[in-house]
Amino acid sequence: MSMIRDLRAAVRPRPSLRKDGTPYDTACAAETNSAVVDCAVYRDGERRTADRNLTPHEAIRQVRRDGGFVWIGLHEPSEAEFADIAAEFGLHPLAVEDAVHAHQRPKLERYDDTLFTVFKTVHYVEHDELTSSSEVVETGEVMCFTGRDFFITVRHGGRGSLRALRHRLQEDPELLAKGPSAVLHAIADHVVDGYIAVAEAMQDDIDEVETEVFSPGRKGGPRGTDAGRIYQLKREVLEFKRAVSPLVRPMQLLSERPMRLIDPDIQKYFRDVADHLTQVQEQVLGFDELLNSILQANLAQASVAQNEDMRKITSWAAIIAVPTMVCGVYGMNFDYMPETHWKFGYPLVLTVTVAICFGIHRALKRNGWL
Repeated sequence: MSMIRDLRAAVRPRPSLRKDGTPYDTACAAETNSAVVDCAVYRDGERRTADRNLTPHEAIRQVRRDGGFVWIGLHEPSEAEFADIAAEFGLHPLAVEDAVHAHQRPKLERYDDTLFTVFKTVHYVEHDELTSSSEVVETGEVMCFTGRDFFITVRHGGRGSLRALRHRLQEDPELLAKGPSAVLHAIADHVVDGYIAVAEAMQDDIDEVETEVFSPGRKGGPRGTDAGRIYQLKREVLEFKRAVSPLVRPMQLLSERPMRLIDPDIQKYFRDVADHLTQVQEQVLGFDELLNSILQANLAQASVAQNEDMRKITSWAAIIAVPTMVCGVYGMNFDYMPETHWKFGYPLVLTVTVAICFGIHRALKRNGWL
């Protein structure tokens, strides 16, 4: 269990620095003018690459001559940049096409002696206040090619860097000695840990919206909230769901089905990843159902508020109808109107009108219309 505890420990990015003080990952990409972020040979769990500018072709030749495996990291490669690497490692054209163009569904596929795995990374976007246009989650992709003596990662998106994970693994030679399958497990565990963190943050947003919907307003009635905020949050939950749910089956396969490219000792740890992923999936499905209920409740509150307004408008219209009718009758200017020549006729009509209006007001208020 020490192996998985080490992997799940909090990691702070600690980039390897060149002699000029430049982070290696940045310098490598700049110097080679390509999508290759890092390329290293690992043997007996240790990084054996002395030359930081080692090319993928040189690395695989070292591996096939001396043993070990090569780990190549790429960021958003073009077809031309990836073509030579794909040819060198014999990657299937369909997998290469998916890796270059991205926007793929999480999946696990086997092509000859290579496993192709797609992960969707999810990052929570911090915001001061949730609005109807707030971006709550930001997604990226990590494609992994796992072979007998190589491991290739193709990353898409501005976030989800694997630099810290690579350095963390390099500090655990015993784990890296298990080969490429150890790296695959580390990336899967890293991605699922990100899901757990995002689910916890989204829980806070949903709790906030739920409180606003059901908390009383100034007059004791339901205050409600903007339906656009709820709908936007629901869209972000669905985006999160599209990253989590399709990955459940691949993780189950990696944890349950013996595979030639997966070390038996590493396969046991995929069960832990699959369990955590299942928990996150259940939580996300719960978010979706809860937001449906919150949205329906908010719409019901809006409908109730509209009915209340209509009842009040109708009540006041009924009250105002009485003086309107009386004034309309006496505004006809007939010669023989009731009590027009009696000095108390005008006060009497006003008194009767006010009394009728007061009676209607009390009756409507007693029935809850006012």
